[in-house]
Amino acid sequence: MPRTALVTGGSRGIGAAISVALKDAGYTVAANYAGNDEAATKFSAETGIKTYKWSVADYDACAAGIAQVEADLGPVDVLINNAGITRDAPFHRMTREQWNDVMRTNLDGVFNMTHPLWNGMRERKFGRIVTISSINGQKGQFAQANYSAAKAGDLGFTKALAQEGARVGITVNAICPGYIGTDMVMAVPEKVRESIIAQIPVGRLGEAAEIARCVVFLVSDEAGFITGSTISANGGQYFI
Repeated sequence: MPRTALVTGGSRGIGAAISVALKDAGYTVAANYAGNDEAATKFSAETGIKTYKWSVADYDACAAGIAQVEADLGPVDVLINNAGITRDAPFHRMTREQWNDVMRTNLDGVFNMTHPLWNGMRERKFGRIVTISSINGQKGQFAQANYSAAKAGDLGFTKALAQEGARVGITVNAICPGYIGTDMVMAVPEKVRESIIAQIPVGRLGEAAEIARCVVFLVSDEAGFITGSTISANGGQYFI
């Protein structure tokens, strides 16, 4: 039986590329999404991957959503924490709501998704958890105190939980993408995009498929000796 993988934010952008790559690698894939029904319906029609709607910011919704996925597809052995939002503002203008919204999705969401799956992975003596952090969780970014803090928190979570999972066959890793040519990045003004590319030593934006290939490796049986690690996929923009 193929293993079941659950990808949050899995119907668009980097998440969609991860979902498709995992399916192509032989996994049974469920793609979670929060709100864009049209995009999710189109994604399922094009890929055959089932989509499930809930907010990762809501623990009870996560538990119920995971239960439905497991009823439909079997126990989840692979979790990709990809869902994330931005609410950018210089700190002196940042509202409490902007801070809380990002923390609830980008940091609490990782707990909310991982916690209901943890005991099952422990009992089966196998699990793969990969969290998509960010280059800005490593180096910080102007007007992203909320986003950078949450994404840095994801890395601390990864390192701590890896120590708990290691003896029971669960690996916990993170990927920090740099600037990827998603719809969001491509929508910024061309001059802004050019200024971003000028800071990337390889001279281009990354591709979502490149992040997906990192995920496929980390969740494989061959990567069982890798845990608590962070892959920095940023074209040489930042080293750590």
